Amino acid sequence: MPMKIPLALAMLVSLPALAWGQPGAPGVVRYEASIDTVKYLFGPATPVAHVKPGQVIEANTLDAFGNVLRKPGDTLSMVEGGNPLTGPFYVEGAQPGDTLVVKVLDVQLDADQGVGVLGPGFGALNSTAYTPMLQPPLPERIWFYPIDKATNTARFTAKDSSFSVAIPLHPFLGCLGVAPAMGEARSSATPGEWGGNMDSPQVTVGHTVYLPVNVPGALLYFGDGHAAQGDGEIAGTGIEIAMRVRLQVDVLKGQTIAWPRFENERSLMALGAIRPLDDALRIAFTELIGWIKADYGLSELDSYELLTKVARIHLNEMVDPNYVVVASIDKQFLPPRANRPGRQALTPVH
Repeated sequence: MPMKIPLALAMLVSLPALAWGQPGAPGVVRYEASIDTVKYLFGPATPVAHVKPGQVIEANTLDAFGNVLRKPGDTLSMVEGGNPLTGPFYVEGAQPGDTLVVKVLDVQLDADQGVGVLGPGFGALNSTAYTPMLQPPLPERIWFYPIDKATNTARFTAKDSSFSVAIPLHPFLGCLGVAPAMGEARSSATPGEWGGNMDSPQVTVGHTVYLPVNVPGALLYFGDGHAAQGDGEIAGTGIEIAMRVRLQVDVLKGQTIAWPRFENERSLMALGAIRPLDDALRIAFTELIGWIKADYGLSELDSYELLTKVARIHLNEMVDPNYVVVASIDKQFLPPRANRPGRQALTPVH
């Protein structure tokens, strides 16, 4: 759900007063990633840092190509691996069956330009390993997007004509996830129950992300910053760019979810990630119905009927190994949160 510029600016203005790099800032864990320390899998790995619930991670991310595509003439053959990840961060107290809470406090572009790529074997309208076709693959092409911070835009310039247009910025993290269950390690290109490459514009300032904890410490990873992205990410990339982020982590003990969820002041959002696309949608709506029932007290059938009248659907991407759909409902259509003994509402309070 792309955000209008005035709202995005207002959210930035309303951030907590803690300044970047402020020495001695309490409750902050800082980490600087490089091409030598990034990972390309969500899975078991030695933590780069330990974080306590309530603390804030301040860290950088490389762009989806490791910051190597910088000028005309650069090619994808220069890229060591896609979607390099910062992390993992071990969240103290997080155990399997808990829910990890990640509040996105700040997302800042860390480069003067972004990059977009069209490449063989990737994209919704291209022949891929999952959807093979007989025609030749589309050619490799690279576009560079200069960032204008004064106007909060990136500039698209056509390669086959003189056309150019400014694109409003909506920065977010394309990758945010934890180690999967059962000791698995999954590619940084893939989204799933653990989060991963969700390409979700919801992973931005003013949103809280909920992730299932599958291993001790959760092992939180993030990366793949996007300055902007269209629905579906149909050619395979957003405006890929390096970032600096501030994320506050928390843990909901004994509260289990099966798939990632998002929340802001306006809406509840649940994610499904699988192929085919219709099953991703079914997962998202089943999760949203379960959330409404647990936290707001409506029955499954009442929730189902209500959603068919007021729900919204966001197709995050349909280019990765799994497709991602987010189902949402505005809170104005829900009753007050139910005060049920023994159960926390998802949003923790400090």
